[in-house]
Amino acid sequence: MFSIRQALVAAIAFTAFSAFNAFAAVEANQASPTELQTVRGIGPSLSTKIVQARKTAAFKNWTDMVERVQGVGPASAARLSQAGLTVAGATFTPAAKTAAVKPVATRATAASPANANATATAPASSTTPARTSSAQR
Repeated sequence: MFSIRQALVAAIAFTAFSAFNAFAAVEANQASPTELQTVRGIGPSLSTKIVQARKTAAFKNWTDMVERVQGVGPASAARLSQAGLTVAGATFTPAAKTAAVKPVATRATAASPANANATATAPASSTTPARTSSAQR
């Protein structure tokens, strides 16, 4: 009976240790290519790109990494962060994602002088005959 108890405790401890390692943070600025590959979604090619990009300088934040590592965009950064990758000790956040996106110029609105004469209403009378439903025929 004692050996069954030891086996059960060992199995629980192994499972807990494995689960902890699966979610252990891997720091992009310090990890080796092999360590980077323990993060789900990072293979040999991407780990090499990350290591090459950080040779210039350490990544300041997720935005810096997204800009410097080809193949890492906001969507993949979110997945990698959820899988355990950190950059400068931080996880990817939506705020970091929006900082990486450049503002887009918007079109003129109806209130602008260029559209002052535009109307959004239909004319009072129409030359197109009204459709009739099958119940009215």
